[in-house]
Amino acid sequence: MLETLSHLEQIPFPPLQRSQLQTLQVNLGYRCNLQCQHCHVNAGPKRTEVMTEETVTEVIRYLRQGGVKRLDLTGGAPEMNPHFRQLVTAAREIGVEVVDRCNLVVMQELPWLGAFLQQQQVEVVASLPCYLEANVDAQRGAGSYRDSITGLQQLNALGYGERPELRLNLVYNSQGAALPPEQEALEADYRQRLLRDHGIRFHHLLTITNMPINRFGSMLLSTGAFADYMQLLQESYLEQNLETVMCRNLISVNWQGLLFDCDFNQLLDLPLRPSQQEGVPLHISQLAQRDVEGWPIVVKGHCYGCTAGQGSSCSGALG
Repeated sequence: MLETLSHLEQIPFPPLQRSQLQTLQVNLGYRCNLQCQHCHVNAGPKRTEVMTEETVTEVIRYLRQGGVKRLDLTGGAPEMNPHFRQLVTAAREIGVEVVDRCNLVVMQELPWLGAFLQQQQVEVVASLPCYLEANVDAQRGAGSYRDSITGLQQLNALGYGERPELRLNLVYNSQGAALPPEQEALEADYRQRLLRDHGIRFHHLLTITNMPINRFGSMLLSTGAFADYMQLLQESYLEQNLETVMCRNLISVNWQGLLFDCDFNQLLDLPLRPSQQEGVPLHISQLAQRDVEGWPIVVKGHCYGCTAGQGSSCSGALG
């Protein structure tokens, strides 16, 4: 991580400021049943970092104060956190929309998951990096594609992908050091292939650019491709994407309850702060007393990953 950050710090990026907070993105831990090549979290089965019940309670306490419309749960595999259901249930009772970023394969390990998500009307953002079996298994391990398809079929059987209150969106990641294809056209391909081959329906496809940090960034450095990839991102930069990048209205909370401008800054250990000066990282328990609108966003070279081409955020392409 430090090796990647040292390279990113040498690449300037335009200043950004926060707008009104709408989404709280909570990383429930780095434990995961998979170990994907493109994972910027370096998640995997051997990771032990998991959000405690005490910190989950602090998140719920903050949600009860109002102001946040959307709770975005990520990991690792967020469902593997033992307090996942407690947090989801509390958020839905408050009236907050909940998103579960699910790798699909985990559904075969947690047989209760699909019915619980349906009951709580949780939006599922499901990672499926390709509609071809060989490509998915190459990224995620043998058998991952078939388990993912089974998971999608289980969600469809529960009404996901068809009923408007049961949103099912898929996520595409590039296979390597390239920008994602045009989102709308790729969505049409996904829709045709998955329906024809497996009878699967979904609402939308979200294309996300691979970020040059952690596992993927280390791979770029080790293969000598880091500079070329950063050049691609910089040459593809579009200023208009600055208006809709996710960090302007989202705060990322790590498994310890510390606050960051986005999930990527979290993994680079670049905490949220009210000024350009360094300071002690803020905790979710301190957020209630502060209005973050207008605060500067911590930017480095990796931010070109969100502003290149059609743009990229946790909600897919920006334009």
